[in-house]
Parts: sequence; C-alpha cells; structure tokens
Amino acid sequence: MNTPQKNAPVSITFIPAGEPSLTELKAGQTLRLLDLEGNQAVDTLFYSLANPRERYDVQRTLRRQNNVYLSKGSVLYSNLGKPMLTIVEDTCGRHDTLGGACAQESNTVRYALEKRHMHSCRDNYLRACVHDGRLGKRDISPNINFFMNVPVTAEGGLTFEDGISGAGKYVELRAEMDVIVLISNCPQLNNPCNGYNPTPAELLVWD
Repeated sequence: MNTPQKNAPVSITFIPAGEPSLTELKAGQTLRLLDLEGNQAVDTLFYSLANPRERYDVQRTLRRQNNVYLSKGSVLYSNLGKPMLTIVEDTCGRHDTLGGACAQESNTVRYALEKRHMHSCRDNYLRACVHDGRLGKRDISPNINFFMNVPVTAEGGLTFEDGISGAGKYVELRAEMDVIVLISNCPQLNNPCNGYNPTPAELLVWD
C-alpha cells in the first residue's frame, strides 16, 4: 500500500464488513477513509457537532462544484450553505453522490420482495443513531457513497457497477467545522457496488 508519510494518527477505527460507525472530527483534523480490501462502498453522512440539524447537503454541494462526483478539491456544504469538509487527497478518483443508501424499501423495489428483510445501510444508520442518542430517523438524509461506482447513463439514469477502488485506496477529508461522521460500511449483496462481498474499512484521524 503506497501512502504518504504522516505522523501517527490520533485514532484508528476498524469497521467490520457490513457494520456502522459513528465518530467525531474536530475542525482542522483530517479523516482518511481507507478501503482495506478494495471494491467496498462506504456510505457516509456528516453533521455539525454543535447543531446536528445542520448536515451535509448533496444539492448545495453538487451545485457549487458543478459535478455529480466528488474527488480531490471537492468541498462538502451543509444545508445552511457552510463548508463542512474538503477532500484534500483521493487515490480512488471519484465518489458517488446519487445512488443513496440501500434500505428495506429499495431492496424490495429494485430486487425482490424476499430481499426486504436483508440488512441495509439505513438499518446501520439507525442502529448507530439509537446507540449514540443524538441523531434519529428524521436525520437520515441523502448520503455520499465513497468508493462506489454509479455511472450516469446517456439517458440520465443510474447504474450500479463494479467498484473502481482497490485494496489500500483512500480518500482524505479535512474538517472545516466540528462534525459527526456517520458511516454504514455497506452490507449490500444484491448489486456489485462491493463485489457482492462486503469487506472491512478503516478510519484514521490526524490532527
């Protein structure tokens, strides 16, 4: 794995395949999302630590950067129009903003009725929120799918394809405010977003 040299991170969080994570990031700190084995989708939401009603806003973010994909240099904006995080390094190349998080309902509509009760990213989000206590169902909004490959077709539709990430690929974000980071390390088994084989991810934080 070829990564730039840094001082020792102040925290390292291992996220097992298909599991959630909730952590805090202080303004000025850098967060690295690491795809340990490759071709994994890491569904992520961001909230202001001071006021969780302020959160990542996909519409403002895409409108400001005039691109449906995120990569190095992209700034993530909140629903109040404030910069929340900036992508400062990216060895993957681009990240999905349109595919959303899998849920019981979407599994049913996209795949089959019997898929309804399969584990999903929305379930992961709610598990983490209940355990933490600061966020709830109403706080789950459109998310970023780091490392996920969702091309936009010529007709304006979306397709779920094999990931473009590989083992050891990562994206680094610098916090522009204190934020809560809510993650579902996607458990999806019905499309190739993680190669039909969810794998672990890792979070590293530097001051």
